[in-house]
Order: sequence, then C-alpha cells, then structure tokens
Amino acid sequence: MKELNKNWLLEGHIDFEYKKYILLAYLQTVKESFGEKKLYPFLSDLIFHYKNLLSIKENKQLLHENFPKQISKADFDKLQLVYKEIVNDDDIMAQIEEIISYSLPKMKEGLEQGRDLYEEIQLRMSISPIGITPLYPDEGYLFIYTDPDKETRVYEYQISIFESADEKYRGVHTSYIENFRKGMGTTFESLKLDLIKRYKKLPNPATYLINADIHAPFHESVLPVAKRLLVKHIYAGI
Repeated sequence: MKELNKNWLLEGHIDFEYKKYILLAYLQTVKESFGEKKLYPFLSDLIFHYKNLLSIKENKQLLHENFPKQISKADFDKLQLVYKEIVNDDDIMAQIEEIISYSLPKMKEGLEQGRDLYEEIQLRMSISPIGITPLYPDEGYLFIYTDPDKETRVYEYQISIFESADEKYRGVHTSYIENFRKGMGTTFESLKLDLIKRYKKLPNPATYLINADIHAPFHESVLPVAKRLLVKHIYAGI
C-alpha cells in the first residue's frame, strides 16, 4: 500500500472494521519503510493524518490548514459539505469517533518510530560553514558528504518562509549541481571557489558542508534531514 488517501476517513463505506483494515495495511507499509531507513514520504504523510484526526476529534470539523497544498479550495469545500452532512447523522458520527479513537494511538506509534529514525540519522550528521559566511545566508551551496561512499553531492539551496493560519515556517528548495570525490588537489574550499567562477549569480555564496556518517537511502532520508539541519543551523539564534 502506498500513501493513505487524504480523505480516507470519509470516502467509501464508513465502517469501523473496513477502516481498521485500511489503516493497518497503511501502517504496515510505513513500518516496512522505516525499517529500511526510509523516512519520506511516509513521515510527513503520517504527521498530516495524525494532525487531521486530532483536529476532527477536538473541533468536530476539518481544518483547511491541515490539508496539503495539492488539495484545492474547491475540493476542500466539497469535502467540508460532505462532512457537515455526516455530522448530523449520529450513527455515522459514532462510527467515525470509534475509528478515530482506534487510529490515533496506532498512528502515534508509527510517528514515534519515524521520529526515532529521524533522530538517529540527524545524530550521525554534522554541519559546518565553508569559508566566510555572508550576512545573507538564505541562499548558497550545500555540500553533503556521505562517508560510506566517500562522495560529495553539491546543491544550490534557497530558503523561503511559508505561512499557515497560526505559524510561519521555513522551507528549503535545493537544485542538484554535481557529485565529486575529494582528491589530493580537491578540497571543499577549492570546490566553492570553482562554483563561484562558474556560476556568477552567486558571487559571495553562503556554503555549508554536512558530513553524513550513516548508511541510509539518500533521497528518502539523508537529503531531507540534511535540509532541516541546514535551516536549524542557520537560524539557531533567531
């Protein structure tokens, strides 16, 4: 089973045993993914579903800010109408409340497993600047050195601020540039100088090196954790 449908709770037949079967199949997939040290996409997907169920339990309504940007406002409005009709049906609401009560602790177990894996990966990473860091660190280069394969992946990064209904958060967009292996005449400092010569749009880029000493899938785990570590490092004092 892949990711859980965003509307899994309300779509199709609303029956406890049926929804329990869907949930357990999904959580088994999540568990297998985490067991392979693959954090994403399931960690963020699981967080979304957990928050959404909490919002329904606590507020008896769907909260638009909990839905991903892929769901349009028109689609959400239709979903909200369906939910309002369901709220007036005591039998169906009783089923939904039973499903939620069962699902929340099960999802929380999966979240704890995912967070433990996240912390395990982050603890095996270290970050340091290369050269002098400029006053504007929101864009530059990110080097990710993975110790097991002795390769460095080079990315250009940009940090942006996003706003939800009740908070602001920072996201990182990365663009892959190249891979390289360190040699006798190649250092991280010389690579930075070479990038400045080749790409004129960043004449004085902030540049950071992340050492990742862990065996884990790169795109599903190492890269997303590295991106969050970058933001955490840059804005540690803010």
